Amino acid sequence: MLLSLVQTINSYLSDYVLVILLLGVGLWYSIRTGFVQIRYFGYGMKKTFGELSLSGKKHAAGMSSFQALATAIAAQVGTGNIVGASGAILTGGPGAIFWMWVIAFFGMATIYAEAILAQETRVVREDGSIHGGPVYYITTAFRGHFGQFLARFFAVAIILALGFFGCMVQSNSIGSTISTAFGVPSWIVGIALVIFCGAIFLGDVKRLASVTEKVVPVMALVFLIGGLAVLVLRIQYLPATFAMIFRYAFQPQAIIGGGFGYALKTAVSQGAKRGLFSNEAGMGSTPHAHALANVSCPHEQGVVAMVGVFIDTYVVLTLNALVIISTMYTSDGILAGGVIPETIGKANLAQTAFGTVFGERLGAMFVAICLFFFAFSTILSWNLFGKINVIWLFGDRGSRVYTLIALVFIFLGTLTSSDLVWELSDMFNQLMVVPNVIALFALTALVVKNVNAAKSSS
Repeated sequence: MLLSLVQTINSYLSDYVLVILLLGVGLWYSIRTGFVQIRYFGYGMKKTFGELSLSGKKHAAGMSSFQALATAIAAQVGTGNIVGASGAILTGGPGAIFWMWVIAFFGMATIYAEAILAQETRVVREDGSIHGGPVYYITTAFRGHFGQFLARFFAVAIILALGFFGCMVQSNSIGSTISTAFGVPSWIVGIALVIFCGAIFLGDVKRLASVTEKVVPVMALVFLIGGLAVLVLRIQYLPATFAMIFRYAFQPQAIIGGGFGYALKTAVSQGAKRGLFSNEAGMGSTPHAHALANVSCPHEQGVVAMVGVFIDTYVVLTLNALVIISTMYTSDGILAGGVIPETIGKANLAQTAFGTVFGERLGAMFVAICLFFFAFSTILSWNLFGKINVIWLFGDRGSRVYTLIALVFIFLGTLTSSDLVWELSDMFNQLMVVPNVIALFALTALVVKNVNAAKSSS
């Protein structure tokens, strides 16, 4: 009963509300900023990779710009890139990837605005610690009871979506893939995760930044090498792979069945929903990391934030999708006819795809190792984002209780796979978008002011 209700809510959110809000705010900011994602993309890449370091200098408070980006990417690059993208392809066909690209393009403008506002509205407490995120710019946009309502709604949604249910989804993916690849019982994986996560959760922001700035570049490089190796060996299938992405974006009924209208809605909604879960632009999660960056002006962190969406969607997620489509949907693939065997699901699709080239055993091990680091780093960042909102709601005294509950959810996630947990995570993820986007529209002038200031100084 509850599962059915949540699924119904999610279908309306992802099919209508999410698509309209995400495309709407992304298009709005693309136009109002003069397509900042194009004009300042090169500058963002220079700022990002010009300051890349696996051991950045310590800061009295907050993080370096790259550490903040690494923390944001840690949140973005998780199960959404592997399990989520796999689910989108299985449900919406290869064309869902095209709609993920569209969402990400406009999402780069959205996340620029989020980072700008997070920087503009962050607060420095008496102890020197920095706090920022959507609750701070929501209450800046709307004073009084309405602003408090929206901010509290957002805070509760993100605590449930990321801090609890989201981390449970991430740990479930870790437990299932490690168990499949190495035969390690899930409960042992759960205990190890709780120990590692607990040690970092109980530290400060500097400890988290130290971990993410090392883990994120290495995990991305390892996955890139493995994915490119598959594509090199399947290079003759790449033209057909790209052709399917574009063809089935507009003719999805040819691969997933059903009528044209239903199939197109499914492809678009899967691209929007899984695109959001992957790059998180417009969701209001990564602004918590970008608020902590120590930069000379908000614009600098805004352009760096755009690079995070680019890396997440156009590099990591796309690479995984190309591997899946080029091995599973091409003429010699087991999904070529669009019929999905019972043995194939979103949890093992990527492992099966890599296994067609690396061998079943090695493919499963490779994906399990990559997913471990992806999901582990996501858990770390999501816990921080939830904690910031717990402190905003309840003060410092609530953070330790929150940490203990979060660790319980992480452990339980490795023991059980529940469709209800996945659906609840999706639902609260999508509900976060509503108050966040309302505030983004309301604070347009503040974002445009930063773009104009950057334009005049360049």
